[in-house]
Amino acid sequence: MRKLRTIIVDDEPLARKLLRVYLSECDEIELIGECKNGREAIEAAHNSSPDLLFLDIQMPGTSGFDVVKELQADLMPMVIFCTAYQRYALDAFDLHAVDYLLKPVDEGRLRRAVQRASARFNDQKQASAGKTALVGAIDEISKKVKGSLGAEKSQLSVENASVPAGKIAIKDNEITVLIDCGDIDWIDAAGDYMCVHVKGLTHVMRITLKALMSRLDPDKFKRIHRSTVVNLDRIREVSAQEKGEYILFLDCDEQLKVSRNYRDPIKVFLSQMG
Repeated sequence: MRKLRTIIVDDEPLARKLLRVYLSECDEIELIGECKNGREAIEAAHNSSPDLLFLDIQMPGTSGFDVVKELQADLMPMVIFCTAYQRYALDAFDLHAVDYLLKPVDEGRLRRAVQRASARFNDQKQASAGKTALVGAIDEISKKVKGSLGAEKSQLSVENASVPAGKIAIKDNEITVLIDCGDIDWIDAAGDYMCVHVKGLTHVMRITLKALMSRLDPDKFKRIHRSTVVNLDRIREVSAQEKGEYILFLDCDEQLKVSRNYRDPIKVFLSQMG
């Protein structure tokens, strides 16, 4: 059985040390890195392609929830949240089958979480549902906290039928935000949840990818992965990879992977640039 390539993410040195000690006793784990904040975690996930993140939720700046929303659904590692959250958050995790460890972390509970992650890793159906479950739990929590985790934590979409062409409407608590479609950098789908990335903020709305795509300019917005859509105007650089894949570097400092099955739009883009 292959070991799970694992990264610890926590802003507290003592918390990282405790996890490191406990995980060193787990045969299923290969620890490949540690991060002290969310931005480092996103970069490490891009560069190292881990199988599993032990992810602290409450970190300064980029939270654990932000990390989940920033990563492509198709490339999302498994996540075990580490949290001192109140009961309503834990109920949301349980509802969506999202694993978590309460701080201070208990070694026995951690071992059981690792065993579940190992079993899930070998079940492709469960593994592919990773971000859908995570975003579902985050949405459930954000509705209850009413924005206290950050103003950018948007909730459910509103009916867009009456919204002017070229805009989409997203309901953030009691406020409806109108977004110019041209301002969207990229979109990541997790089931019926869409993570819409706009000028450094991530808005979560509940709508199908097909319905959302119907409101976007098909000449500008192209699918580059099963669950990823990019605004071609945001591409700053394209790096060719092995096996016919590409990495896109956007002008918002995001990088996205293009799968072989969706590379044709990028080939056309490159031919027009050349």
